[in-house]
Amino acid sequence: MFSCNYKKLRLSFNEFHDLVKKDMPNHGEFCLLELKDGSYTGGEWWPNSSNAKSKTVQGKFIRGTGDSIEAEEVAKWHSLDRYDLTESLKSEKFNWINLGVEGEGIYSVQFKDFKSFKDGDFPKKERYCLLIMTDGGLGAGRWNPLRNGGGTFIYAPALAQHSQDKVWAWTELSPDECSLMEEEREREKAHEEELNKNPSTDPELFKYGTDIGVYYDKALEKLREKYYWASLAQMKKRPVWQIVPLHGKYVFGLVNDAFFGEKTITEWTDGKTADEFIDFLCKDTEETVQRSNPEEKFKYGLDVEVYLEKAFENVKKDYRWITREMMDKHYRYKIKKIDGDWEYVKAFGKDKKYYLFDQPSAEKFIENVEYDYQNAALQENSVVKEYQPPFGAVDLCGWGLERYVFSKLQSGDYKVYVQAGDRVTGGGREFFITPYCFEAKTYGEFLDRYLEIVPGGSFGLHKQDLLPNKELKEFLGY
Repeated sequence: MFSCNYKKLRLSFNEFHDLVKKDMPNHGEFCLLELKDGSYTGGEWWPNSSNAKSKTVQGKFIRGTGDSIEAEEVAKWHSLDRYDLTESLKSEKFNWINLGVEGEGIYSVQFKDFKSFKDGDFPKKERYCLLIMTDGGLGAGRWNPLRNGGGTFIYAPALAQHSQDKVWAWTELSPDECSLMEEEREREKAHEEELNKNPSTDPELFKYGTDIGVYYDKALEKLREKYYWASLAQMKKRPVWQIVPLHGKYVFGLVNDAFFGEKTITEWTDGKTADEFIDFLCKDTEETVQRSNPEEKFKYGLDVEVYLEKAFENVKKDYRWITREMMDKHYRYKIKKIDGDWEYVKAFGKDKKYYLFDQPSAEKFIENVEYDYQNAALQENSVVKEYQPPFGAVDLCGWGLERYVFSKLQSGDYKVYVQAGDRVTGGGREFFITPYCFEAKTYGEFLDRYLEIVPGGSFGLHKQDLLPNKELKEFLGY
């Protein structure tokens, strides 16, 4: 690594360019910027397409996704891309490196107070920093701490970043709106922690004390007047309320984990007394309790095989190749006691752990098992041939149709896969073409039945699109 002492190092920038003179960097060049308010930051130059014809400089210096500086805010710029400090940094003698020629009329600014990660020093969160890279180059970026320690310097869209192991030394540049907001947030957080050291208690709101369990017990007692099977476990399938300090007083709140281990609290504000909160708990959890009626939930008893056999027989009517052995490779189910209540549970593949599979009724459980079995059955039936019908630009409520593929399966059955998306996201769905469709005597009648499964209005291709396609007709056996 370099021998130069970064603690004593001074960097002098002596080749600034003036935006007023339309003396601009190359497109995509990363620069140190002096803003018109005298502060310093960095950014990658992106001119507007109309820049050449304009009498004024138009464009922006990009610092990250949604983070940029407009040209009109910048007074001067100095390239960071055009310098390599490697030779200077190899020498112990250097403690002042000049970038450009010093002299009369040459604008200059110096930076010092460089630090290194190896000393355990880290920038303030969201502070934009000047960087000396391990390859001798220069850079800049906004410090973004990571949850597992350390962090990165974000400098371009899509979170392009300099990892800390690529940075030899760094020094903080001027605070900007992002870093000032973060510093204000940290001050507010410290103030909140101080307030919450000795929180006050409203005697009307916490008439029964500050143990949340007491309030749940009282709500449960009221619920059991209507639902004899009600339990705390059922109530707590909903987000669980807590008694927590907020702004220096105890409140009923929902506590949500946020990034970096921080928490957000949603305070209950629908009433002012303990009994009003208990009534709220009853209303908030009533639907969940109602869904847990054991007479409906376990209509066919507590032997899960009874339910699985019903689901299997229903699926086998169309997915004629399936076996129970195939299904057990993908999904396994049990009826198990959890916190005193019988529940459906589900395991995936070879995973030995079972997860709660909350279903309100026997019929709903069987329906969802059928859906799982259908997916597993298609995974067990390999594709032997594919055909993709041609299509042009198809708009699906803002999404564009991307793929529409018919597949013939090893068993002789067929399925279709449809995929759509926009510039940001997308998704796909697979459909089994049931034997009922192929009982149609004509191709047109087949399409009528098929489009009940994959309707053109939802998935892009209508009967008029598919009917003239002779290759598809032949592929499907008509």
